[in-house]
Amino acid sequence: MSRLTVYPDSGPLVAQLDTADGREIASALRDIGVRFERWHAQRQLSRTDDDQSVLALYQADIERLKREGAYQSVDVVRCLPDNPNRDELRAKFLSEHTHDEDEVRFFVEGAAAFYLRAAGRIYVTRCERNDLIGVPAGTRHWFDMGPAPRFTAIRLFTTPKGWVASFTGDTIAARFPAFDHQAA
Repeated sequence: MSRLTVYPDSGPLVAQLDTADGREIASALRDIGVRFERWHAQRQLSRTDDDQSVLALYQADIERLKREGAYQSVDVVRCLPDNPNRDELRAKFLSEHTHDEDEVRFFVEGAAAFYLRAAGRIYVTRCERNDLIGVPAGTRHWFDMGPAPRFTAIRLFTTPKGWVASFTGDTIAARFPAFDHQAA
């Protein structure tokens, strides 16, 4: 289940908000400029679905988003528990970073968490199948897919370069609970 838990960024880890209500999640994230919507995933993916078939399923939505946000490129990121690079992929995203462009993701399957740092708080946003999140350029954040990742997301970019991060060097991510794929 999608969930938003908000903590002060300085600790202690006492939740200021903890909700699974989609409207509450969208409202709280909108206050910090983050887009959150619930869409309807087309169907369950199979292991034989490649990136092109995933993109074809959502072509109309992708085209609409491209027009809305002037996005120039789109790709699919998929990580399953048997991915031999899962540990290094997880480690790469676990450090706090920013981007020079918005980070837009639609979760087609599975779950992972965005940790957004804004307004003196950490917004732990568990995204699952059917969730669309748009993190504005310059927002400090990190991403955790858990030790046994299982997710597929469509990513949209305003530049053809795709995912480019500027790491802050701050170790704040180590002070907050990691995403546990088994937690609901």
